[in-house]
Amino acid sequence: MASQTLTSSMQPTDVYGGDEVSAIILDPGYSSVRAGFAGEDTPKSIVNSHYGVADSGKFMFGDDAIHNPLAGLEIRNPMSKEGIVEDWETATQLWEYAITSRLTSFKQSDPRTNGLNDDVKDMDMEMEGIEEGEKALEEHPLLMTETAWNSTKNREKSIEIAMESWGCPAFWLARNSVLAAFGTGKATAIVVDVGASTTSVISIHDGLILKKSVQKSPLAGNWLSSQIRTLFAGMDPKVELTPHFMIESKTPVDAGAPAQATYRKYENKTTDSFRDLEEERVLTEFKESVVQVWNGPGRLYSQNPAGTTNVDYVRAQPGRVFEFPDGSNQMWSAERMMVAEGMWDERAPPYQAQGEHTVTKAQTIPEMVRASINAVDIDLRAALLSNVVVTGGSSLVNGFTDRLHNELTAMFPGARVKIQAAGLTNERRFGSWIGGSILGSLGTFHQMWISKKEYEEFGANVVEKRCK
Repeated sequence: MASQTLTSSMQPTDVYGGDEVSAIILDPGYSSVRAGFAGEDTPKSIVNSHYGVADSGKFMFGDDAIHNPLAGLEIRNPMSKEGIVEDWETATQLWEYAITSRLTSFKQSDPRTNGLNDDVKDMDMEMEGIEEGEKALEEHPLLMTETAWNSTKNREKSIEIAMESWGCPAFWLARNSVLAAFGTGKATAIVVDVGASTTSVISIHDGLILKKSVQKSPLAGNWLSSQIRTLFAGMDPKVELTPHFMIESKTPVDAGAPAQATYRKYENKTTDSFRDLEEERVLTEFKESVVQVWNGPGRLYSQNPAGTTNVDYVRAQPGRVFEFPDGSNQMWSAERMMVAEGMWDERAPPYQAQGEHTVTKAQTIPEMVRASINAVDIDLRAALLSNVVVTGGSSLVNGFTDRLHNELTAMFPGARVKIQAAGLTNERRFGSWIGGSILGSLGTFHQMWISKKEYEEFGANVVEKRCK
């Protein structure tokens, strides 16, 4: 059927956006859920993906609730270790909280009809009707991100929630690696995304994922945390990991001296899952301020021209001091580089807990890049290597991008390797959200949305046909 031209009196029914309507960008991950309006430079709402379940069975969302040391508060996560939703019911509530707590609140009505002057008896009846009829996102199109390995069933479930539960007028599902590339202004790139639970390397050409190039591994932020835990446990004397909520007061002590702190007493014991979450906050501080990647030349355990290993060279350099919440502190020398070396070199001595898998060569970042590059057409390889986009919060470990550049230059000696890594912390942590914000605010994107009408006509499977 020939498309008829629209006159000014005929408005298109399936084009969304423009100045009046702001699309909402929702970027859920294993460690946090990012939500905000399209066209803004950072998400307004950043909510921890972990949630609390109280003794009464009540769910609690947000940092204020989950970091409160209540007795019997169990901490859970609706996402699997691979960043795919496992518990849809809770994930829906968590995402709705992320959107409604900071972004949308129901509009103030006209004072002549807002019911303040009406009879109270009539008002109760009306309020019930309004609350049932109103949905969270009736006025906002929703652009949601997903992983490259998301299942068809999960993709269909997300459009169902958006359209049925939240009443969105329009919806779009985009791959987070593609959005991270868009965020740096690239349509063709190889995206190295180091998150909390998964590290992935994916080649993208003209805004489309090259399916065979998708590589993923568990060597990410949480793996690094478990390495640090094992390092602490193996130290002599053992380093006690005491979270902030246990400390009432502390006295400064010399490096290496035992802590002198007063501990809080709780009548009812907190759960193990709560303790793990609080310890993770200390480990995150340690990763941000102490841990570093050996940036080369060569690997950390390889020989250097002086005939010694690079570990000996690092030991001769000044270390870094870290103070724990209980006031104890010590200098960290080569250990701070050893914990991260397994991401690059499978032969590095592992700091793994009992029951954890040993690192294989295929899981290391350089090998994932090699596998991803080798899986694509030979004509594309040069273009991909000159656009290596680095994103994800765990890529902010000190020295990460330098090491990646050195590894790739050694691996592909003839190619021009160029790393695109945002210098600002927020841009690296929210790379895919920022890409979604750019995409959702483009005038040319407004005809791409899946409208409610289309969803009603074709069902949930429309997302498979449209969102490639």
